[in-house]
Amino acid sequence: MTRFVDVSAYLPDGRRTPGRLGPGQLTTVPLEVVSVGPTELVLPEVTVRDERGVPLLDPNETQLLSEPSQGGGPRVTADEDFQARVFGLTNTAVNAQRMLRTMAELLGQPLPHLLIRIGMHESPRRWRGGHYRVAARSYDPPEFGDAQVTGEIHLGGGDGQIPDPDGGEPYFGAPSHNLAIVYHEIGHHVCRHTADFRLNQLRPPTEQTNKKVAVDEGTCDILTAIMLDRPDIYGWHRATTPEWERRRRGLHPRWTMARFEGGSFDPHFDGTIWASGCWTARESVAAAGYDRARFDRMLLQGLHLSGALPEDGRSEEERTKLALKQRRYVSTLLEALLAADPELTDPVLAGMAAHGIHPGASNVALREAALAAKLAS
Repeated sequence: MTRFVDVSAYLPDGRRTPGRLGPGQLTTVPLEVVSVGPTELVLPEVTVRDERGVPLLDPNETQLLSEPSQGGGPRVTADEDFQARVFGLTNTAVNAQRMLRTMAELLGQPLPHLLIRIGMHESPRRWRGGHYRVAARSYDPPEFGDAQVTGEIHLGGGDGQIPDPDGGEPYFGAPSHNLAIVYHEIGHHVCRHTADFRLNQLRPPTEQTNKKVAVDEGTCDILTAIMLDRPDIYGWHRATTPEWERRRRGLHPRWTMARFEGGSFDPHFDGTIWASGCWTARESVAAAGYDRARFDRMLLQGLHLSGALPEDGRSEEERTKLALKQRRYVSTLLEALLAADPELTDPVLAGMAAHGIHPGASNVALREAALAAKLAS
């Protein structure tokens, strides 16, 4: 049995630039919950828990309304920091439920229950990031205890200050307040249980891998852009980073396969190329007269289709090795998208082509072709 509790949260408001008060519109939201504990909210789709050992919630309250307090942290009072921690719980819960329900509707089936843990990696220095974890033999950075087999998200307690470009008070870098970080990490849960880029489904349950490939990171970024409804997904907390720098990771038309690095290069940066191609393809679909949600469904259904292992005369070992190799290719996922909704083939191929992404080629071959086209132009 579930009930509704009014909570505070940011919701995306479509702004292209960061707002003075935070990364979205501050709103009171009726949140569907299974139960409320002193440090956690249990929802039908997700459990959100603060791991820092301080009771934050009254399980008997019908309203859990708190102030963001500019993210909390050392610059505010103890009471304001407490309010910010409560807000981090409710904000994460609202946006996790919103995204998981959106993904389930597009997929036509729910994802496994997700655990999100806030306040991780507090020592030796407070952490302002987030990551997705599955049960593995080892972790980098190290974890204390095993992650859930079905996956969990860790968010730091926050560190540093996010400047206000309008000259107002800076915002403490609390990941649980940052919609882009929350959505991106949930994207990894979506990818793990659809495309499964690292074939964790075939590994022993407690010996999965947490290493990510570029197309995984890029898919998480395009899912974040869809949820935020804007391409400059990290523009709030990276407003001081120029848009032309790769660290900004905006889904800009400039990112093409000519910039693909591969190898040990940061998969987040290479992933931006795939995410940018998807954003352009989504806009191309809209320009052709279709609803953008049609592309969103195509993407989720394509992720699901790409998770199937090829059936042919090769041995299971050979098929697995080939699948691991091919799942790194953006062209493999593009082909799955086209199979999911063939009617959108023309606008999607046109959008992807603008980024040097085409079916039937390896990432290296696409890079060489994009470089050759660049030199010839």
